[in-house]
Amino acid sequence: MSRFRSSKLFIIVLVVLVLATSAYAFAAANTVPASRAGEGSGVISGYAVSNIVYTFDTANPSNLTTVAFDLDNPATTVKVSLVAAGTLQNCTSATPFTHWSCTITGVTVTSASSLRVVASQ
Repeated sequence: MSRFRSSKLFIIVLVVLVLATSAYAFAAANTVPASRAGEGSGVISGYAVSNIVYTFDTANPSNLTTVAFDLDNPATTVKVSLVAAGTLQNCTSATPFTHWSCTITGVTVTSASSLRVVASQ
């Protein structure tokens, strides 16, 4: 009887070892690609705007057609508004992205109340 118990125990241990080894083999086959995560902070500073030039409509000089200006550092996106809480108008630039020209629509000389420049790197 003791020999039967030993054989039974040996078979159980053998089955457990086989299952444990196969589970390890499946777990060892997993691969996860490298990834990154992090947190940081940096200073956000504004731009200095200079050399502002307004252009009037030649057919109706009471309308503004463009505003051009320089930024002290390059930007990738620039928009302007000449009316408080007005719609932002797109601007364009050529390399080095410091001199910008913005087409203005629907703004008269009398309705222009402020030059709002929104710029980002």
